[in-house]
Amino acid sequence: MANIGTTFTKFGKKALLCGSGELGKEVAIELQRYGVQVVAVDKYENAPAMQVANSCHIISMLDGKALREVIEQERPDIIIPEVEAIATDVLVELEKEGYNVIPTAKAAFLTMNREGIRRLAAETLGLPTSRYRFASDRAEFDKAVAEIGMPCVVKPVMSSSGHGQSVIRSAEDIDKAWHISQEGGRAGSGKVIVEGFVDFDYEITLLTVRHCAGTAFLKPIGHHQVDGDYRESWQPQPMPEAAVLKAQDIAKKITDALGGYGIFGVELFVKGEDVIFSEVSPRPHDTGMVTMISQDMSEFALHARAVLGLPVPEIKFYGPSASKAVVVEGDTREYEFRNLENVLSEAGVQMRIFGKPEIAGHRRLGVLLATADSVADALAKVNRAYAKLEVKVY
Repeated sequence: MANIGTTFTKFGKKALLCGSGELGKEVAIELQRYGVQVVAVDKYENAPAMQVANSCHIISMLDGKALREVIEQERPDIIIPEVEAIATDVLVELEKEGYNVIPTAKAAFLTMNREGIRRLAAETLGLPTSRYRFASDRAEFDKAVAEIGMPCVVKPVMSSSGHGQSVIRSAEDIDKAWHISQEGGRAGSGKVIVEGFVDFDYEITLLTVRHCAGTAFLKPIGHHQVDGDYRESWQPQPMPEAAVLKAQDIAKKITDALGGYGIFGVELFVKGEDVIFSEVSPRPHDTGMVTMISQDMSEFALHARAVLGLPVPEIKFYGPSASKAVVVEGDTREYEFRNLENVLSEAGVQMRIFGKPEIAGHRRLGVLLATADSVADALAKVNRAYAKLEVKVY
């Protein structure tokens, strides 16, 4: 039986977010719609979710001792990892001690490291994947590139949003790719994965919800990336029905293996009716921000509902929709969005501003959303809105 009592009493529910970026902010808002007390944790001050949470802590979540101290102090009913950069070994320990880690500590542990999730998918579950090799040092890396062949993709086993990722197209790229991978990993230098190029027509994110009454699949989401970082997404991605069924089968197998309740972002390559597994995130996915306008319950609302032990009997899809990330270059703590009255002048356009406290290099500061009669029209509409947007960096 799922019960939620008075906030700030022993009958209430408390959720602790490990990660307080724009995705965590939306999860915090959705949890609070159910009267859940939210504690936001991240490594920097005034992170987006901290701005709407009931309380917050600023620590490095890779510091296992600090993470344990915060959790033991707060004693949350549910621990919700919203990023990969967490001391997942501590989450495994805490789960054994009785804490509820979402979706499971195993899922957080395996998906923090590309090696863990790739071996589970390819070697344990037998899912179709690209050819791959892992390398711990330069000698192993050169051997892996030779075995996989060129072109190939190089990624740190621990990174996100495209950091440390590059493509080797010729021998001249090998040295550069190694250095990029060692500089862009989440924990600094370390092991990398070398993947063979996959011949595909398009990539999708199949958002998959495991809840107390079963598993639900959202409409496939297509997306465009730059250096591994999401720039645009749209829903639905047109696909043959046979490919949709294969995608759902793969998503069901990998999410069942990870277990627990919540939303999973399953990334897949599609070629005709063939589907190949790429990666999975046991949390809301950045490409899924399009669901904030495309359906009655966004991926964040679905995540909150599932982790609270509530069923998802139906997901109403409103129609073709698109999202476009607002990515800004600079090095500042002061910036300003301008011309918003024109950005939002067209019907069916919405915007979210994340409230991030600074820019260092390039950073995603917001997202534009649009609905239309077709995916092409939705993309055109969101790009028209983006063209009107001005971001002044001081």
